[in-house]
Amino acid sequence: MSAIDRPQGQQTKTYESAFLKACRREPVPHTPVWFMRQAGRSLPEYLKVREGIPMLESCMRPELVTEITLQPVRRHKVDAAIYFSDIVVPLKAIGLDLDIKPGVGPVVADPIRSRGDLARLRDLTPDDVSYVTEAIGMLTGELGATPLIGFAGAPFTLASYLVEGGPSRNHEHTKAMMYGDPALWAELLDRLADITAAFLKVQIEAGASAVQLFDSWVGALAPADYRRSVLPASAKVFDAVAPYGVPRIHFGVGTGELLGPMGEAGADVVGVDWRVPLDEAARRVGPGKALQGNLDPAVLFAPAGVVETKAQEVLNAAAGLEGHVFNLGHGVLPSTDPDALTRLVEYVHTRTAQTAR
Repeated sequence: MSAIDRPQGQQTKTYESAFLKACRREPVPHTPVWFMRQAGRSLPEYLKVREGIPMLESCMRPELVTEITLQPVRRHKVDAAIYFSDIVVPLKAIGLDLDIKPGVGPVVADPIRSRGDLARLRDLTPDDVSYVTEAIGMLTGELGATPLIGFAGAPFTLASYLVEGGPSRNHEHTKAMMYGDPALWAELLDRLADITAAFLKVQIEAGASAVQLFDSWVGALAPADYRRSVLPASAKVFDAVAPYGVPRIHFGVGTGELLGPMGEAGADVVGVDWRVPLDEAARRVGPGKALQGNLDPAVLFAPAGVVETKAQEVLNAAAGLEGHVFNLGHGVLPSTDPDALTRLVEYVHTRTAQTAR
């Protein structure tokens, strides 16, 4: 019996959901659908409740987090909710001086560039993020049999923000440390792996039915560098949460060349962006994993008939997979028409219910 065959606590309510069945590579009544960034700027109701509230503050208000997380479930009828937060929340929670600047992203006041700077990365405790526990408790009560996905940023992506001081096109400071001081780099990622694992544990213990590790920037690396300098830390995160028995999803952007080693990091489900067809992605990842993806988010701006055609192409490519969770190949773009997402969910449900395994 594998780890994800043992439900516990809140997970017993969601165990038979289409989403968790697909993650376990079991027959499903229909292909489950959820969207990265489904809760956010594409929804007018989100913009209304977030008005005047800074991003990080909104992540620390349990009632607001609950409302925002539930909004796409109500509107789109997706098969899973994803906890509304940001990847830098655990870093803020341990006292780092950072903020999320509109139009820019996370900005770190004092970048981490030396061994002495590592002292700022203390352990994360549940008390640091008590608002997460409270919000997830509220959410699982509302969601019932609909699974809630917890999430965190992967060690490499968190390290990139911390070393660069913010978003970076070329990751020059990050790579300079990785190549020039591999011992410091390994210690940095190891500490971030512990913080990330602790953050995911809080979410699972509060009731999350699955977790996703986002490695947004790891596509900037070559496979050999990923294996040597990143995979051990990501594997440490997945190993730390394995005993909980919830599905673990791993996703990165521009990671077509990394799908094989990313699959080795320990996730049960590997997310695929739109650049690699799912049947080819399955070949690269290898057997024993479900896949998630992978419609190009920009397709949603095309006419409805085109969206259906492109969605069907994804479903066709997924026909032989051991398990498939339909998603976009990256997050919902801010100016996406919400009705296009609702129609897409209905299309995937209808089409796959006719041919459910």
